[in-house]
Amino acid sequence: MAHAVDNELVKAIRSIRDYPKPGIIFRDITTLLGDARAFRRAVDELVQPYAGMKIDKIAGMEARGFILGGAVAHQLSAGFVPIRKKGKLPHDTVRIAYSLEYGVDEMEMHIDAVKPGEKVILVDDLIATGGTAVGATQLLRQMGAEVVSACFVIDLPDLGGRAKLEALGVDVRTLVEFSGH
Repeated sequence: MAHAVDNELVKAIRSIRDYPKPGIIFRDITTLLGDARAFRRAVDELVQPYAGMKIDKIAGMEARGFILGGAVAHQLSAGFVPIRKKGKLPHDTVRIAYSLEYGVDEMEMHIDAVKPGEKVILVDDLIATGGTAVGATQLLRQMGAEVVSACFVIDLPDLGGRAKLEALGVDVRTLVEFSGH
């Protein structure tokens, strides 16, 4: 069964060579999102381990994490927390700097988005180097949330992001893997 799911999702993901720069293979989930069956399958697989658990919030990282996270939040009857790039949220925010492949950026969320002790699942389309996911985890924990898990459709294991999250004590769930970067 798991292999059939992997195969279906891999077929629904478009690979674009040399984007955004030469040598990179971009894993594009817009094709998966446009395929109703694959999109439903991905959301169901992300939700399945947490069905019946009391999850308070799903935190999605800009921008594809909003799409997946919103669907996961709906399925789990949880609230949704958008984690955005600096300067995009209208209310008082809390911010953290995080490492990118070639520098540092900042992300933020509303200061009242999570309450201490709330159980949160972090959702995004892909885990690569882990900089964004580690930053989001630290931001949520800074606000007192318990990060139950981090879920991604795609893992690029050669880039080590999963290991960085696991080193922080975060359970990581991914649906498919692609070697390389």
